[in-house]
Amino acid sequence: MTDIEAITQELIDFRNERDWEQFHNPKDLSIALAAEAGELLELYLWKHPQEANPERVKEELADVFAFAFLLAEKYGFDVKEIIREKILINHAKYPVERSKGSAKKYNEP
Repeated sequence: MTDIEAITQELIDFRNERDWEQFHNPKDLSIALAAEAGELLELYLWKHPQEANPERVKEELADVFAFAFLLAEKYGFDVKEIIREKILINHAKYPVERSKGSAKKYNEP
């Protein structure tokens, strides 16, 4: 079992012990993921990036990962595999010679 699979199983065990699977459909997991991402963003609101509390960032980031892993599990996605696939896609969209040092989106001139 990989580390990601083990963490996902811990999340599932935690959820199941509390009978929360009934609330963990893909739609609601997506909403929870977005809400937690919003809480992460809120830590930076009206501040310089270095002013965000690292412990709070860690806590909110863990919530984002937890809901992302649970959503991936609902669809039977292998987290490492889908991230590697996305990296390959991004290599094609953002070749180094066009993208290095630029924050432009791949379809912007």
